[in-house]
Amino acid sequence: MAAVAFALGILTVAAIALLLLSGEDPAATTIADPPGIGPSTTLDPLSRLPTTVVEVSGSPWDVAVAAEPHEWIQGLRGVSDLGALQGMLFVSDEDTATPFVMEDTLIPLDIAFFAADGTLVDILAMEPCTVTPCPRYTAAGPYRYALEAPTGAFAAIDQPLLDPNP
Repeated sequence: MAAVAFALGILTVAAIALLLLSGEDPAATTIADPPGIGPSTTLDPLSRLPTTVVEVSGSPWDVAVAAEPHEWIQGLRGVSDLGALQGMLFVSDEDTATPFVMEDTLIPLDIAFFAADGTLVDILAMEPCTVTPCPRYTAAGPYRYALEAPTGAFAAIDQPLLDPNP
């Protein structure tokens, strides 16, 4: 038993040494979960996502893009400021009814769901989760794209339309 504890201690010290040699701040790093599971391994999850420009009712929006399952799970968890981005676009290869949750999300958001042709399916207001289990936010119908944005971002747009490839 003492040999196992000693070996674990050596492995821990080696992992910390490698982290320090990599130049990363150990206090700003978490243990990585397997892809698609759990929180991001950096303090800024948006920095690892591609960005693009979409049009919402003719206006250009800079957005982060979540197209892979692990990116959908991460979403805007842990993000306190979108910076220069107007939101996050969730892209599905086919129509879906996947609900959204605000677990570990720090800022209130609106989410607009769009069909494959860019027409609006639904808009919902979402609040950071403070209870367990977290509420699920489900669109009124199937959608191909979901666009999360700060609360009120869609309020001035009469009938939002999405062009994901302007």
